[in-house]
Amino acid sequence: MSRIGRMPVAIPAGVTVTVAEGNKVTVKGPKGTLERVLPAEMDIKVEGAEVVVSRPNDLKRNKSLHGLTRTLINNMVVGVTDGYEKKLEVNGVGYRAAKQGKKLTLNLGYSHPVEMEDPEGIETTVDGQNIIIVKGIDKEKVGQFAAEIRSKRGPEPYKGKGIKYADEIIRRKVGKTGKK
Repeated sequence: MSRIGRMPVAIPAGVTVTVAEGNKVTVKGPKGTLERVLPAEMDIKVEGAEVVVSRPNDLKRNKSLHGLTRTLINNMVVGVTDGYEKKLEVNGVGYRAAKQGKKLTLNLGYSHPVEMEDPEGIETTVDGQNIIIVKGIDKEKVGQFAAEIRSKRGPEPYKGKGIKYADEIIRRKVGKTGKK
């Protein structure tokens, strides 16, 4: 059995989970509503204050979907109660971030500033000039938008310039040495 798939998902107070036909799961909470269509093979039941996911048989596909389905439901429940956030750091001389309305403007050493629009359901805030915080209720969207911001100028290994996650460790390399 999948150890993760077996664990029931606890539903906190103020959160409602409904399972419609075709395994369409809707989670409503204090921060908003999330909907997702999950694999039809999985059997999803709401029992009291818990969501239980079970699989019909031990085929390899069903085994792999079991834990995934449970984790996706758990992420939705956590999202509508606490929400998700990712912190990014902008490092480098003259590199900075600014926020105007829904537009994030990044100066990353290019000849032009890079402008990014906040997607639906995602909010970005700039702390100082070099910390960007991406917040939202959908874990997948938060991670995706944070990755898109980082991809505008990924960190380089020599000076560590670029955009990196706050908890990311960059393996530094030694630069070239002069000939004697």
